Amino acid sequence: MSRALLASVNHETAAKAAVHLLQSSHQVPPVWLAAPFLLLLIMIATAPLFYPHFWERHYIKVSFGLGSIVAAYYWFIMKDGYILRHSLEDYISFIALIAALFVVAGGIFIRIDRKGSPLLNSTLLVAGALLSNFIGTTGASMLLIRPYIRINEGRMKAFHIVFFIFIVSNIGGALTPIGDPPLFLGFLKGVPFFWVFSKLWMPWLFTIGGLILIFMVLDSRAGKGKMTTLEKSGKVTVIGAESFLFLAIVIGAVFLDPAVIPGFPSFQHMFHLPFGIRELILFIVAFVAYKTANKEALRGNEFNFLPIREVAILFMGIFATMIPVLELVGAYSSAHATEFTVARCYWLTGALSGFLDNAPTYLNFLAAAAGKFGMNSNTPADIQKIAYGLSSAIHGDVTSDIYLMAISLASVFFGSLTYIGNAPNFMVKNIASQSEVEVPGFLEYIYKYSIPVLIPFFTLIWWMFFKY
Repeated sequence: MSRALLASVNHETAAKAAVHLLQSSHQVPPVWLAAPFLLLLIMIATAPLFYPHFWERHYIKVSFGLGSIVAAYYWFIMKDGYILRHSLEDYISFIALIAALFVVAGGIFIRIDRKGSPLLNSTLLVAGALLSNFIGTTGASMLLIRPYIRINEGRMKAFHIVFFIFIVSNIGGALTPIGDPPLFLGFLKGVPFFWVFSKLWMPWLFTIGGLILIFMVLDSRAGKGKMTTLEKSGKVTVIGAESFLFLAIVIGAVFLDPAVIPGFPSFQHMFHLPFGIRELILFIVAFVAYKTANKEALRGNEFNFLPIREVAILFMGIFATMIPVLELVGAYSSAHATEFTVARCYWLTGALSGFLDNAPTYLNFLAAAAGKFGMNSNTPADIQKIAYGLSSAIHGDVTSDIYLMAISLASVFFGSLTYIGNAPNFMVKNIASQSEVEVPGFLEYIYKYSIPVLIPFFTLIWWMFFKY
């Protein structure tokens, strides 16, 4: 078959797939319903600067209030309880995992009896980036942020926290499906487990290496500061090591899903509950881990529930208000699936992942990429074909694996653009603030660090891999 004929067939098949997606979907919400999400985002960004006292006292009401507007519209106007239930299930899965990791990590006290230095800090960041692929970006962030702050006592600057978020809380976790939620969803959809490493290790190494070099230059200029600790033994002590057992249970529980284990029971289907066995285990682990945690470790970490409380409340509002935004994005991606280039997939997935939950953003663009090749994103066999590049794209010689690579990388890397791009970002910010560490505000984080530091790297990655 000639290339022109192949392109024509692919174009027609993809167009039919896109039309089918639109016809099978329910009513698309009005564009104005995205206003509560935008308002919540603006308030998160501006409150610390202009009305911090109001925000501290009323952010719970704001989050619940804006979320309720969207929920009420879907329930009473659109008569769509299914999507509300689905969003609730996603939220419970989200909060169960990060709560379990937050509590378990709080019971592990890591003492590094050395003063912070560019070399030691860089080593810790690289170790965190690697570790995030085994226990997730949330697990690695919660485990390392406190010792990272302690060893830099007296010399900690805002960029220390920002680069920790860049490297450990986001980009580091791009090598395995365990590392970040969108990659795990891809694994559930049929992407082979080791495919991620085989495709993303080169841009991962390039970005992590470049960020570490910039960090070392900045850290060398930070000086020694006024170090208050006298400990210089160089030893690494772990108190509460028994909590690593709970950490192993949490990671194992992540895979308790019918999509991973065929025939695995589902509470959602059996008892019509908005959570499953996995979430129940995670909540139990969080409770037991806290009750049995080493008290010295909890004191050493100055553990309290304020950071996870604020994350739980704000993200409840975010999950609710972003429902119409994600639906509008999904409708657009389905209608324009045949027009998507690799570059468009990369930049759109990335831009939206920085401000929306990167997991559903990943799924929307995965569906668009599948539609472009006349395949179904809910069919594991089709996803495997896309991952292995067994289909040619509509334009030129670009194969489907490049699209999946662009979507996977962008959904993880671009999560570092804002505090709400990934759950551990906000938690790290809160822990640092509680430790009275200098932390940039929402907008300052973007214009002072994300844009000048990250965007050049992301542009170079686009130019090297995805300029199609």
